[in-house]
Amino acid sequence: MKKIVLMACSAMFLFSGLVQAQNKKSKNMDAQSIYQFKAEKLDGSTFDLSSLKGKKVLIVNTASKCGYTPQYEQLEAIYKEYKDKGFTVIGFPANNFNGQEPGTNEEIETFCKLNYGVTFPMMAKVSVKGDDMSPLYQFLTQKEKNGVKDSEVKWNFQKYLIDKKGHLVEVYYSKTKPDAPEIVNWIKE
Repeated sequence: MKKIVLMACSAMFLFSGLVQAQNKKSKNMDAQSIYQFKAEKLDGSTFDLSSLKGKKVLIVNTASKCGYTPQYEQLEAIYKEYKDKGFTVIGFPANNFNGQEPGTNEEIETFCKLNYGVTFPMMAKVSVKGDDMSPLYQFLTQKEKNGVKDSEVKWNFQKYLIDKKGHLVEVYYSKTKPDAPEIVNWIKE
């Protein structure tokens, strides 16, 4: 009888430990989301990323003088098509690659609206690599912070896909167009 009681107690102890470990993991995953960040918009107002809860998000670093700049057109098209279906695009202008985003926030906003009719949220210029990398991009590029994978922003128009819970799902480099089947199919899932 003592053996049975001892085995039952041991099993309960192990089960309790597993439940605590799972709860701790869940809490960590909740903390590892884009919702902990705020960003400045091009107009100087604050954008709280927690306002995106329940939406899929494509985060992209942009530049006005890049060979990939025409991707603004595709970004705007998928934004318009899916914005009422739980999806958004957020642009983060960055001047990290060959000085291809030299403009002020006001100049960037004018460029995007006049040339591509951009209506998706555009944030103020940030750094996406190096010692002055924005906290959001530190999160996006470091597995220890995002819980999914390490990546490096290699060029303008790199895309980060974020699920409805604010977690990183995938990274697509510049050559992958915003309306590529792998991105559109993910949006539609």
